[in-house]
Amino acid sequence: MTKSILSSLKVIARPENTKTNPLAAKREKLLRKLNQQKEMALCFVNDEVFTAYKEKWDKDPETGEKIKVRVPKKVSPWYYQRNNTFFFEVRYANKPLELQEGLQAIEVGVKTNLLPTINIIIEALIAGEFDALLPTKTKVAKANKK
Repeated sequence: MTKSILSSLKVIARPENTKTNPLAAKREKLLRKLNQQKEMALCFVNDEVFTAYKEKWDKDPETGEKIKVRVPKKVSPWYYQRNNTFFFEVRYANKPLELQEGLQAIEVGVKTNLLPTINIIIEALIAGEFDALLPTKTKVAKANKK
């Protein structure tokens, strides 16, 4: 008897929806940002130019149709240098997360250590070690009162 093609796939239970689990949504958002910082750090270490893009709708000047175009966007690095030593801050909602009581920065050392440091942070995030550090409250949109 031959083995079915479907049996070669890894079948699992449906992953939880990030819309119903706010913590999973925050974890996913931070993971996307960390991967972006990783790409930026890779370009920095290799002395290359990093450009991030976003998609937006624009009107085609010739046809007048709306088209989706990629435009560059500004992304600030989470790493910086002080006294010939590099530091990295994990940021959420444009604020550094307090990794330990009163401590936000991670000492990286030389710039070639940026990528391994970011990889360790990503592993810790996936393992759930940042769950307690992520903000629990979310802003509620206020109605525009006149």
